[in-house]
Amino acid sequence: MTSASPSAGRRALRIARVPLAAIAALALLWSAGLAWFADTAGEGTEQPELATDAIVVPTGGSGRLAEGMRLLEHGLAHALFVTGVGEGVEHAELRERHDPALWDCCVELGYEAEDTQANAREAAAWMAGRSFTSLRLVTSGYHMPRAMMEFRSAMPSATLVAHPVFPEHVKVEHWWRYRGTAGLIASEFTKYLWALARRTFGFGLRRPTPSATRSARPRARSHSIPGG
Repeated sequence: MTSASPSAGRRALRIARVPLAAIAALALLWSAGLAWFADTAGEGTEQPELATDAIVVPTGGSGRLAEGMRLLEHGLAHALFVTGVGEGVEHAELRERHDPALWDCCVELGYEAEDTQANAREAAAWMAGRSFTSLRLVTSGYHMPRAMMEFRSAMPSATLVAHPVFPEHVKVEHWWRYRGTAGLIASEFTKYLWALARRTFGFGLRRPTPSATRSARPRARSHSIPGG
């Protein structure tokens, strides 16, 4: 039985170092990117008083709709559009917390979008139908980088203002100390990278989502707005 020569072992070690070094470099880049992403997720809006044609709120996180309604009540937009609404939950209780006349005249709901890319396309179709050219995007801070990228892609000529909200259960400050927040931010960063790769290399892009919006006013039945 012949044992491997020392030179063959050293050669195998040198070969193994190349993929190991590449993996280590990628891990360092991902970690640095995650730190940047977490820091970005904690930033507030830079234009809190700028008026826009519309306010757009994607469903899926706490505090988003309440903040959107507050901004609408303060006259920072003509209309509020909620994209990605699920059928069948009551929104009557939420409506009662705000000015019913304002809700009835100025809030519209979109039912077709199921993810952020579709949210952007649904909002773009709604904006185009009303000849709006500017919007304030209200979503969670950790979701904002990916949402802004998708919305800019869907409506490149529109003026977009980022307006993040910060749910109490998401501990943005010292996020690495909290397992739930760290997992959420790492997951969202991975989704952001995937969306960035999709935009950069042009794969997985979808056709525009058909516009399926309804005004809150004419509906006889009630629906809910998740994350209000």
